Parts: sequence; structure tokens; C-alpha cells
Amino acid sequence: MNEEILFFFDQHMDALPLFERFAERVKDTVGDVEIKVQKSQISFYKHHMFACVSFARVRKKKDCPPAFIVVTLGLDHRLESSRVEIATEPYPGRWTHHLLIGEPEEIDEELMNWVKEAARFAEEKQQKEGRREK
Repeated sequence: MNEEILFFFDQHMDALPLFERFAERVKDTVGDVEIKVQKSQISFYKHHMFACVSFARVRKKKDCPPAFIVVTLGLDHRLESSRVEIATEPYPGRWTHHLLIGEPEEIDEELMNWVKEAARFAEEKQQKEGRREK
């Protein structure tokens, strides 16, 4: 286990197994990914960032499970799912979704399909922006 990841979870060690399961499933689903630990989030990259894990406040603390992570994904459309805690459209055609994960079973095929879609969207978005710069 990476020392930076352990430090990130220092105050939330009970949530570390959720992160480990999520990271393992992301690697199985998307392939070779780079994981960057930052102060407030752990980001997943496959050339471009497509997902992150944090402890973002998406519910009142009393309504959160004892151990949880928040998975954030960017897509070109709004997900219509009760699993999405918060969805925002920071600019046209870019939806940011925050999902609170409190149980290993929530790291399922539906979530991994959204992760795969987010990885594709990040790659396509970057390719489009690259073409515009030329």
C-alpha cells in the first residue's frame, strides 16, 4: 500500500477497504491507470483524469454511514439514478456526479460501467480539445 494513500486515509482508516476495492475494480475495468494522491482527493487517470475518491460532503454527517468514500465521475450527460447524491453541470455538456459508497457491494457492475464511460468521456473530450488547438 502506497504511503501517500495511507496518509490520505489517516483519519478514515475504516474507509480504506472501500477505496482498495474501488481501485482494484477500476484497474480491472479500465486497465492501466495512474493514481495521484492529492490533499483533498485521490484521482484516477488514464492519460486524463476520469474519476476521483474523496470525503466530499454530499450528505449531512448524521446521514452518512460510519465508513464511506465519495466517488466523483464526469460524464457528458446527467445520470438518472438514485445512487447519485449530487449532479452538477459546471459547463454545457459536462456533468459531475458524486456517489457516496458505504458498502463493498455498491462497487458493482453499474458503477464500473459509469467509470468506464467516464474514462472514455475524458479521453474523447481531450481529443476534441486537442483538435481545436491545432
